[in-house]
Amino acid sequence: MEPKHLYFPSADIHLDISLPASKSISNRALIINALSGSRSEIRNLSDCDDTQVLIRALKMDQSIINVGAAGTAMRFLTAYLAMTEGEWTLTGSERMKQRPVKLLVEALNNLGAEIQYIDKHGFPPLFINGKKLKGGTIHLDGSVSSQYISALMMTAPCMQEGLNIVLEGEIISLPYILMTMNMMKEFGVEVKFLTNRIEITPQFYKPVDFTVESDWSAASYWFEILSLVGEGEIFLKGLHQNSYQGDSKVAELFDNLGVAVQYFSDGVLLMPNKVNIDYFNYDFINQPDLAQTFVVCCCLKNIPFHFKGLKSLKIKETDRIEALKTELAKFGFLLTEPAAGELAWSGEKKEVCHFEETGEIFIETYDDHRMAMAFAPAALMFPVAIEHPEVVSKSYPTFWDDIERIDKRERKSVN
Repeated sequence: MEPKHLYFPSADIHLDISLPASKSISNRALIINALSGSRSEIRNLSDCDDTQVLIRALKMDQSIINVGAAGTAMRFLTAYLAMTEGEWTLTGSERMKQRPVKLLVEALNNLGAEIQYIDKHGFPPLFINGKKLKGGTIHLDGSVSSQYISALMMTAPCMQEGLNIVLEGEIISLPYILMTMNMMKEFGVEVKFLTNRIEITPQFYKPVDFTVESDWSAASYWFEILSLVGEGEIFLKGLHQNSYQGDSKVAELFDNLGVAVQYFSDGVLLMPNKVNIDYFNYDFINQPDLAQTFVVCCCLKNIPFHFKGLKSLKIKETDRIEALKTELAKFGFLLTEPAAGELAWSGEKKEVCHFEETGEIFIETYDDHRMAMAFAPAALMFPVAIEHPEVVSKSYPTFWDDIERIDKRERKSVN
């Protein structure tokens, strides 16, 4: 696909945006609903690639399941298929075959599963002989992907002995674990979570009517846009103040970067508050998917920062820390990695690296939807060309249609 060419130098921001449904909630709801045996459809499911992959896989019309680049689907289906009778082959894209799944596979095999690696040890594709799992007690490093923990939690009530998960060390992405726990409770399963121990006894899920709320992670890009423009307003439909999503923290964080929020029954209104801090220091351990938004936004607003809690960014769709350093250097921002899982900018700059013929800055997206969306607001200040813009379909398929509504009458395109 051709690059997406964008430039909005005189944007007038007055927008109503219908955000996509939460991918995280949609994918959990699909697995739990399937385990409950419910024939009810989950309402307002996300239209993103990850969720559509999961919908197709749960129909079980073939034994070979290819999840493409959908990391959540890979983790959740590994656990789900491990206890679903039959023989399954679970594979994905070339990048997916490089993303580790060893800790989850080892945990499941210790609980009675029969999962084998087809190619490289510790990585997809997997051969799974699905059967009833015994369950028991396992110890996991708390710094592993929360998707491993959530996958085990959701299948735990169906194990013969239930499951006790002892988390050792620092627990990252805690809001995602709490999201899973709260959704399990909504479907009738009790979960005990005390300090570092998750206890789930054998139980039955109850079918319930469930509607997925809009995605706070997707909302972050509109916070970034209003923060950069500094005037106007944006109404984001379908968001709730009392949300399952840890990324709802974005509203509080952007209060430091010029954006205030007013809550309504059908969404939230973003308005300028004229507040901008001089230096941003924050630990994203509980909201890693917001990191790219804040890194790009702070650079474009010339606000030095030091962000921690980014270790999981190394094993996402790409190495997001390296990707951010590389792409922001094209705008002249020289970022550093003070320690593992950290990213900082002191204010140091160099010459902007734009394409001579058009004056555009070309942004690589690395098969990563969040790289594309976090950098798109840079078009408010620079002509940009986003390579492989189709990657946004992973979580926000209508993103470019929504973006191009910015100041449509005055937009200066470099197409």
